[in-house]
Amino acid sequence: MASGIAFRLHHSGFRVAMTEIAAPTAVRRAVCFSEAVYEGHSQVEDVCALLVKDEAGMKGAFANKQIAVFVDPAAAIVKKLKPAVLVDAIMAKTNTGTALTDAPLVIGVGPGFAAGIDCHAVIETRRGHTLGRVITEGNALPNTGVPGEVGGYTVERILRSPADGVFSALFSIGDEVKKGDVVALARSAMDASESGTGSALGHPLMAEIDGILRGLLPSGITVSRGMKAGDIDPRCERAHCFTVSDKALAVGGGVLEACLRFSVGKTSCFF
Repeated sequence: MASGIAFRLHHSGFRVAMTEIAAPTAVRRAVCFSEAVYEGHSQVEDVCALLVKDEAGMKGAFANKQIAVFVDPAAAIVKKLKPAVLVDAIMAKTNTGTALTDAPLVIGVGPGFAAGIDCHAVIETRRGHTLGRVITEGNALPNTGVPGEVGGYTVERILRSPADGVFSALFSIGDEVKKGDVVALARSAMDASESGTGSALGHPLMAEIDGILRGLLPSGITVSRGMKAGDIDPRCERAHCFTVSDKALAVGGGVLEACLRFSVGKTSCFF
């Protein structure tokens, strides 16, 4: 979701900087700028992002019309750079510390924020009639815990780790899978020691429906039981795996509208 917001803002002429954790766990990696943490750079459609370490690196990214990505879980650099706008798109379903005073304009994405109390505007993220709406008083709709419907499926399309361990992908994003296919393994330390050469030992993660892998964690990530690890799209449109979703674009449009409504200039820096 954050990458969709950054994508839309970048295309609208804003300078965008993002903060990430040291080991991102984004599932839709083909359309996430967080991949820059692993690769040093990433590209979502026609927009590039660069991993940077300091303000000089950020300015270099901006000069090359790129998004800047910092490894900064606490977003400590915000206090130093003093951006005109701060966008909290962590999607934690609760406010983890964002305050109305963090920037001239503070935008909260999804449930967990109260417009006028801990941010200036909240953007609705639930699919439906109000998706992408800018809320200037009150809250977004509460989290239902049920994924949005895609191709007639909700919870069935989400892949979750079957156990604690280290994730080992057996397919790639864009691959077609059938119900019952073992898409990945969650290997415990014991599994790894017993297999020796990395055989099929481990807890299998099976597809529950036919479709195409729109998202999947990378191998080597430490996972916990029940953690979201993948996303199957039953519509089987491979292009959907590598383009920003309708939902992310709608939410990004809401953030853009909030910026314009609050009269923020197009050269602002976002986090």
